[in-house]
Amino acid sequence: MKALLLALLLAGSVDDQRLLNRFNDPFEAVSADIADCPEPRGPRISAAEARVQAHHRAERGTSCWLSGQCSEPNAYRFDAAIAAALRQALVADPALHPSSLWFTVQGRVVYLEGCVERAAQAAALEADARGLPDVQQALALVRVGPGAALPYRPLQ
Repeated sequence: MKALLLALLLAGSVDDQRLLNRFNDPFEAVSADIADCPEPRGPRISAAEARVQAHHRAERGTSCWLSGQCSEPNAYRFDAAIAAALRQALVADPALHPSSLWFTVQGRVVYLEGCVERAAQAAALEADARGLPDVQQALALVRVGPGAALPYRPLQ
């Protein structure tokens, strides 16, 4: 009996450490031209990180509505539509290539992560995201050129 209880506790702690997209934020790759570009961690977090973020996410979601900045009662309800529009905007922009790029949408904020060949690409793709309806902010966290430092957390 003790062994079973210990096994269940250990299994739970292993699962707590697994990096998962626990809030189901839109996250996807839109290009894969640069072979040595590490995949970003994106919205994948541990259970402990999810517990820390839960209060902030609930507060951010409803404060948007209460302040009159959102037409939805939760800022995160916009994310799926933003992701669909973003995908279309990015694939239509010639600045997307060459790159290896992923995006995450969280509470009307767009994160572009990955690698680009030129800094102008990052600026153009970030402008695409900022220009979409309901996007509050867009950030391009990209490595420009080979060998530069990564400005995002890789999945590893």
